Amino acid sequence: MRSGWKIAAEHVNLSAGRRKVLEFMKRVLVGGAALMLACLATFSSATAGCKDAAAPAVDWQGCNKQLLQLDHSDLSGANLEGAFLSGSTFHEANLTGANFRRSELLRTSFIGTNLSGADFEKALASRALFEQSNLKGARLAKAEFQRVSFDESDLTGADMEEGDFVRNSFRKSNLTGVNFTGALLPRAAFNEAVLKGVNFTRAYLYWTRFEGVDLSDVTGLTQTQLDMSCGDDKTRLPPGLTAPARWPCVYE
Repeated sequence: MRSGWKIAAEHVNLSAGRRKVLEFMKRVLVGGAALMLACLATFSSATAGCKDAAAPAVDWQGCNKQLLQLDHSDLSGANLEGAFLSGSTFHEANLTGANFRRSELLRTSFIGTNLSGADFEKALASRALFEQSNLKGARLAKAEFQRVSFDESDLTGADMEEGDFVRNSFRKSNLTGVNFTGALLPRAAFNEAVLKGVNFTRAYLYWTRFEGVDLSDVTGLTQTQLDMSCGDDKTRLPPGLTAPARWPCVYE
């Protein structure tokens, strides 16, 4: 008969062997899951209709659509997630409800375009033009927009929470009810813009331009934020806030 210690030793060895088998199976399953996800991503990109003509609900996910002239096109509900759209123009196009999440928009132009309800979450844009466009209810949360112009556009109810909008221009735009919570707005210009009901909670407003702007109905604005911004004697402030002594700002 086997002694007790031999039986115990065999049990320990067996348990260790089982653990090794389980660890190996776990690695196989995790690796297989990662491979499957990679295959699915590749399949999604491969099956997107990159060669399809511009049309409502077209699927251009991840497609290269740079330097194209798509003015007056109907791309309502289009899936443009992760698409490369730099240098393309969409003047007076219909892009209502389009998905631009994580898309690339270097010098892309949307002048006079209908983008109501469009989703630009985490999109990247630089020197793009959204002038005279309809962006009612659009989502730009966590977007990174550098030197982008929204002049004379309607952004009523747009969600721009935690977005990066450095040196963006919102001159003469309607920003009624826009959510700028946690957004970065250094050197952004709001001259002659409508800011009724705008939420500036935790927004970064270094040298943000509010000359001649009515801020009396905004929410979340603090004295600290105001002190780092720029305004003049025509800027109207919310109750309890005072104009900084350094106003108006001296620009170099």
